Amino acid sequence: MRAEIITIGDEILIGQIVDTNSAWMARQLNNIGVKIKQISSVSDDREHILKALAEAASRADVILITGGLGPTKDDITKITLAEYFGVGMVENAETLANVTRIFEKSNRPLLDINKAQALVPANCEVIINNNGTAPGMWFESEGKIYVSMPGVPFEMMYMIDEAVIPKLKKRFDLPVIYHKTLLTAGEGESFLAKRIADIEDRLPAHVKLAYLPKLGQVRLRLSGYGANENVEAEVEAFAAEIAERVDNILVATEDITLEKAILNRMEAMAATLSVAESCTGGYVSHLLTQHAGSSRVFAGGGVVYSNELKQQVLGVESSTIDNFGAVSEETVTEMLNGALKNFHTDFAIAITGIAGPDGGTAEKPVGTVWIAVGSEKSKVVKKFTFGSKRLQNIERSSAAAFSMLNTLLKEVKN
Repeated sequence: MRAEIITIGDEILIGQIVDTNSAWMARQLNNIGVKIKQISSVSDDREHILKALAEAASRADVILITGGLGPTKDDITKITLAEYFGVGMVENAETLANVTRIFEKSNRPLLDINKAQALVPANCEVIINNNGTAPGMWFESEGKIYVSMPGVPFEMMYMIDEAVIPKLKKRFDLPVIYHKTLLTAGEGESFLAKRIADIEDRLPAHVKLAYLPKLGQVRLRLSGYGANENVEAEVEAFAAEIAERVDNILVATEDITLEKAILNRMEAMAATLSVAESCTGGYVSHLLTQHAGSSRVFAGGGVVYSNELKQQVLGVESSTIDNFGAVSEETVTEMLNGALKNFHTDFAIAITGIAGPDGGTAEKPVGTVWIAVGSEKSKVVKKFTFGSKRLQNIERSSAAAFSMLNTLLKEVKN
């Protein structure tokens, strides 16, 4: 079964908001065996919406639509859908009762513009919105299913989970789609592909391998398509073979972020972590602390941007900075030692570099970064030369630090 997602709203096209709805819906549909054929964003324009609906119907079996269901004049999705299907608008009693209940509960007057939320195309089956006033609508026409939902993410999500997916699963005999993701770090996509080329060549037609590169890391996603549960075992077998082949750069065998994989590994080891950040300016700490439960591993650290703070907080010797510079193997090593000593953690990460776009020299160009990771017993220090883009250098430095720490933790555990 093929589905298409259409998001409606000028605010998406001008970049005022980011369309997170489509990505979320795509994941949920994929989980039940529905393939996404296309994702489109269209403006609040009658002709544009009508054309998008017609084109989607030519490609897909299910068309999911979000946005344009508010009470104001710029929200034209309902009346455009009515025109598309050639029907009139009718008042839905259940929706009106829901709208009335919401306004009474909040002690607000119910205006005519709000009552109009209960007007829906005559041929739709209403999906009651338990989290807002705009109803969802389920249409069936010429063998196609159309589902229109509010653009407010949490309203749409509840409708998908509570109504749309159950109805699709009841209506159709959906195939099995099984995904398995392996996370690697520290090796480029092309080198990784060469290492596992023979395994990839043996994949059957119903098992696909996708390479999903990101700065400093590559996700390998195996996807199996079949009519029964055997496809899961088949995908897992290939995943295990690949994982063994790339074990030295393997971070996780599930679809999680690099830093989350580090947190999980360290929590299993009952180990703690601190950081000493210079050029990354707290980005490493941000990545770690965005995950619930990170405090079980991450103790904290310091953003020691200036040379003075490197000395005061971490105990870096002024002579070290004078003789070798703030961006050097000697300085980053003392930063690591200071973090371990002063923050009292089992492991630490230290980073110092020239993020750019200025500050570089012929000897130390922009993108020069020194990273140290380790414990009192085992330390690794590396120099990296990234590019000239500041934000990318910060992201690359963080990914490289986590990759180094992952390798060290695996060695310690073994």
